[in-house]
Amino acid sequence: MNMKPSILVIDDEPDNFDVIEVLLAQEDYHLHYEHSGSRALTRLEQVQPDVILLDVMMPDLNGMQVCQQIKATPQWQAVPIVMVTALTSKEDLAKCIALGADDFISKPVNGLELRARVRSMLRIKQQYDSIQTLSQCQENTIQLLKTTLKELRGNVARALPHELNTPLNGIFGTISLLIEGYSDMSQDEVQALLQLARQSALRIEQLSQRFLAYVQLELSAVEKASVKMLSATVNSIPVQPLIEQIAYKQAKGADRLSDLVCDLEPANVVIRPEDLECILIEVLDNAFKFSKMGTPVTVMGKSLSGTLCLSISNQGRGMTTEQVDMMGAFVQFDRRIHEQQGVGLGLEIASKITKMYGGFFSIQNDIKDKLTIFITFPARVE
Repeated sequence: MNMKPSILVIDDEPDNFDVIEVLLAQEDYHLHYEHSGSRALTRLEQVQPDVILLDVMMPDLNGMQVCQQIKATPQWQAVPIVMVTALTSKEDLAKCIALGADDFISKPVNGLELRARVRSMLRIKQQYDSIQTLSQCQENTIQLLKTTLKELRGNVARALPHELNTPLNGIFGTISLLIEGYSDMSQDEVQALLQLARQSALRIEQLSQRFLAYVQLELSAVEKASVKMLSATVNSIPVQPLIEQIAYKQAKGADRLSDLVCDLEPANVVIRPEDLECILIEVLDNAFKFSKMGTPVTVMGKSLSGTLCLSISNQGRGMTTEQVDMMGAFVQFDRRIHEQQGVGLGLEIASKITKMYGGFFSIQNDIKDKLTIFITFPARVE
C-alpha cells in the first residue's frame, strides 16, 4: 500500500465522481477517476489502487464485466471492489458477489456510509498486504535456510572424511607396524611409532572438542542466552597476564617462540578465563598454522576507556574479502599442500564466544599475505 491510499473511482458520470470527491475530501486519499471500464482496466498498473469504487450501470463494459476481469487477474485479485449501484434486487446483488465484488453502497451515496466502507476495505487490503509481506519474508528465510543447509552438508561431506580418516589411518597404520614387527624393532623405533599414534589420537581429540564447543555455542544461541545473563554471573578479570601465558604456550607448542611478539596494555574484561583461553587458542592456532616459520605472529592489546582492543596478526596465506565473508563452520579454503586443513570450526568458535560477551570480531587483510584478527571486549556488559 502507498503512503497515501489510492482510490480508483470508475463511473461514466463525472458528476458522480465530484460527489465522491466532496464526500472524501477530508480523508487523506489519492483519488483517481476513469469514465469507462475499458479505460480503467488499462490504468490499473499506473494507479495501483488499494480500493476500487465501481459503478454498475455503464456503457461499453458494465460494472459487473469490469469486476469480473479485475478479479480474474491474479495481480489485482486482492484489491477490494465496492459496487456503487442503484440496483436493489437480490439476484443482481448476488451476481455481483459471484463475480468477486467485496461490498456494496447504494445510490444516492451517503457520506458517512461511504467513508465507513472505504475505511473497512482499506483495512482488509492492509491486512492482506501485511500477510503477503510476511509470507514473502518467510519464503525468503526458508530458501536461505535451504541454501545454507545444502552448503553446510557439502562442507561437512568434504571436510570430515579427510579430518577423521587421516589420523585414524595414522593410528591403525602404526598399530599394524607394531603388531607385525615389534620383535625386530629397537626401543627407539617403538617409541617413535607410539609418538606418531599419540599425535594422531590428539588430533582426533582436538576435533571432537571443537565439535562439542561449537554445538554448545549453537545451543546457547537457540536458547537465546543473553549478554545480560553472563554479566550477572561473570566477574571482571585482568587479562594481560592470561593472554601472555596462553600466547607463550601456543607459540611453544608450534615451536615458534622466537616468532611471538606481545605488546599488551593492562585491561580488565568481563569474561570467563576458560572462554578467553578458547578464543586465543583458536586464533593463535590458526595464526601459527598458516604462517611461515621465521615470520612474526604479533599479539597487541590496547585499553581504551577500559575496553580491550586486541589484534592478532600473522604473515602467511591471507584470505580474500570473499573468503572472509564466507567464513563459517565447516568452510574450508584452498591451502598449500603442506598446510593442515581443519574443518573451519576454530575461527567460527572464537567469533561466537566473542559475540556472546557483546564483543566484536573481524578479519582484515592489511597487505598481501598478512592477516589480522581484531577482537574487542567491552569493559562492562550492560
